[in-house]
Amino acid sequence: MLDKSHSLSIGIVGPFPPPFGGMANQAKQLVELLRNENIEVVFVQNNAPYQPAVVGRIKGLRALFRIIPFFLKVWDLSKTVDVVHVFSNSGWAWQLFSAPVIWAGWIRKKPVIVNYRGGEARQYLSKSIHWVRPTLRKAEKIIVPSGYLQKIFSEFNFESEIIPNIINLDRFTPKENSQFQFRLMVARNLESIYGIDSAIRAVKYLKKTYPHVRLFIAGSGPQEKQLLSLVKELDLEGNIKFVGKITPDEMVRLFHSSDIMLNPSLVDNMPNAILESMACGVPVVTTSAGGIPYITENNVTALLVEIGQPEAMANAVFKLYQDKNLYNALAKNGIEEVKKYSWHEVKHQWIDLYHQLSNKK
Repeated sequence: MLDKSHSLSIGIVGPFPPPFGGMANQAKQLVELLRNENIEVVFVQNNAPYQPAVVGRIKGLRALFRIIPFFLKVWDLSKTVDVVHVFSNSGWAWQLFSAPVIWAGWIRKKPVIVNYRGGEARQYLSKSIHWVRPTLRKAEKIIVPSGYLQKIFSEFNFESEIIPNIINLDRFTPKENSQFQFRLMVARNLESIYGIDSAIRAVKYLKKTYPHVRLFIAGSGPQEKQLLSLVKELDLEGNIKFVGKITPDEMVRLFHSSDIMLNPSLVDNMPNAILESMACGVPVVTTSAGGIPYITENNVTALLVEIGQPEAMANAVFKLYQDKNLYNALAKNGIEEVKKYSWHEVKHQWIDLYHQLSNKK
């Protein structure tokens, strides 16, 4: 039995919305939920707004104005809290915003939890393991949200434990039954790894049979102009609408007004959008990229198709429109499946881990 007689002070380091992205939403949610459990949380934001704002327009200088204050806050944080929890992902973000946190904790003799996320972990670790390994070995625990990432870390001889993402089931609630309106949605950033062009091309196939099919794309990113051009090229301007980056509450409204959610990812880990869609009772048609088969079961909680196959995605949508029993089964099974991602189910895993590491100091 863990000693929980003393109060906890947890330092959490990560991004905060805006923008509303998967890791930022998870960080914000965890901070708020822990505080609701009367746990002291000190939060250090790694994407804080530039001060003064004009600095954000000056390359090079803006990096210094963000990184130096961040380093100082992390150094102070590691002195005062019992346990440090850092949200981590791949690329330069690891070197700039995770590695300093781990080393500060190690120097201060404070346990650090690396909460690693992202579908590109294997590619990044393959290229950069000689840089990452010395730092990662200084962490007390590696926590990942899925069996997919746990498998990848084991390939590089790192043990990790799974604590899943948290889905707010008070916000993402099942929608009321409604008539099919041929309304589809995508909720991913407009980046090449998310394969949004496949969803657009799937609509081209669907339009032949359902000329009034609509696709709403919630997200922003560097591919926006390219994707808008593709929509125009395929004569789908009346069928596809880009709604931009939206808040979690706006996302709920989009789920509730949609029939099916498409996830055309080329690379992925544990997309919250799939779990949120399931929580809303909106069936999912998704590729089998990365960790998606770890959180879905084909023909039970979602329909899975091969990566980069828009016609197969369209055929899966046809299947759901034509088979109402399957549609309803996916909706019902999805609602049941996501219950294990509620705070009620997940909180003990985090709180027990914090106490365990705090008692080891």
